Amino acid sequence: MSAGTYTPRPGAAPLPRMIAAQTALETRMLLRNGEQLLLTVIIPTLLLVLFSAVDIVDTGSGASVDFLAPGILALAVMSTAFTGQAIATGFERRYGVLKRLAASPLPRWALMTAKTLSVLVTEVLQIVLLTAIALALGWSPEGNPLSALLLLVLGTAAFSGLGLLMAGTLKAEATLAAANLVFLLLLVGGGVIVPLDKFPDAAQSVLGLLPVSALSEGLRDVLQHGASMPWAEAGILAVWAVLGLGAAAKFFRWE
Repeated sequence: MSAGTYTPRPGAAPLPRMIAAQTALETRMLLRNGEQLLLTVIIPTLLLVLFSAVDIVDTGSGASVDFLAPGILALAVMSTAFTGQAIATGFERRYGVLKRLAASPLPRWALMTAKTLSVLVTEVLQIVLLTAIALALGWSPEGNPLSALLLLVLGTAAFSGLGLLMAGTLKAEATLAAANLVFLLLLVGGGVIVPLDKFPDAAQSVLGLLPVSALSEGLRDVLQHGASMPWAEAGILAVWAVLGLGAAAKFFRWE
């Protein structure tokens, strides 16, 4: 037996392992939270089933589910990457969780990376579930799935930046109220369920620049109309992603 065989070797775990462990923890916390499940799974599912089965909103020619499914996918991304993440991170900041984690061997950028990865894992589960329900309701998607995937990634980046910006600058109670209010307003006016052409022309120009509208319309162009890549909507999402993530990195307060 060589000397030092049982000598302790204290130190931080390798960075990839720390990020993976934090990602798993963040994902479990998201999935165990009842309010998060309401936002991420129950509300999008109910809206998809209800408005596909009942002719409440004029969605134009074709099956209602062909119009609704892309918008509900956009809503699912917004509910997880923006609303859910903003509320959870805001209260973690209030209770000092972020301050304590910032003092751990896990770098701050790695913590935010883990949060983003947990959002992506949750979104994959959402998209699989909602896609299965939409297909059961008669959805017939078209277009290139890679184009839809790129739009979903851009939308996730845009909403994540905005959610972290809100959580890192406002008080937790204000974040809770503001995030839910924004969710409801964008649900109604973001082209998720009600087509943008139902709004006045002046309003359409403004609403079309919102990230949820760009994501909804972009996904419809691909999955409903078979477009190759809606570059205008992708550009809008990219701008929101750069602005949101840049502002969050600059103004986020850990205490």
